[in-house]
Amino acid sequence: MIGTEKVLALITARGGSKGIPRKNLQELGGRPLIAWSIAAAKASRYIDKLIVSTDDDEIATTAQTYGAEIPFMRPPELALDETPGMDPVLHTLAKVHGYDWIVLLQPTSPLRLASDIDACLELCEATSAPCCVSVCAPEHNPYLALSVDAHQRMHPMHGWDMFNRRRQDLAEAFVLNGAVYTARVDWLIRNKSFISPETLAYIMPRERSVDIDTNTDLNLARSLLKEVRK
Repeated sequence: MIGTEKVLALITARGGSKGIPRKNLQELGGRPLIAWSIAAAKASRYIDKLIVSTDDDEIATTAQTYGAEIPFMRPPELALDETPGMDPVLHTLAKVHGYDWIVLLQPTSPLRLASDIDACLELCEATSAPCCVSVCAPEHNPYLALSVDAHQRMHPMHGWDMFNRRRQDLAEAFVLNGAVYTARVDWLIRNKSFISPETLAYIMPRERSVDIDTNTDLNLARSLLKEVRK
């Protein structure tokens, strides 16, 4: 609980994956990828209940082994490549009641810490905000992005004046890193998205913001873990 309010954590982990087959069960640092998110949730100071939403029996068994609950299996139609990410969240909230906050944890963000989860909840509590998501600085500042036309000519997305500025003079930019999404349950059911003008940003370092989608991402996470464990 945070204050007097109950917190539900949800890990969404479908069986299908295009970039890395059986991605959520891939080995990372001696345990399955999904186990890292389960461990972070269980170490949180505030989470009262942890659920994994999956359509896959092996993922369900693995999640239970590491301490998560599987109160229901996700319907196949909510585990397709084209299924919007919010659909499994709203499906869970339609089945599980009695919680004031929900924390969505994607298993593809294994390096996030319990302290990151708790900081998002604490930021909401301190500011009375209904929602907070984690972000990090991008590898390349988006103010330096270019488009290329049919004649191979480059066009700065934000104009030549912005493009020609010194990097240190550019506004600081952030991107969603996919690690933590926190919201009041009633607000999220109404809003149907974690992203809104009311949403606060919790800034995480890039070294904890790896979002695993490819084998390159997975190898990067393995390398970062080795550095941490030295």
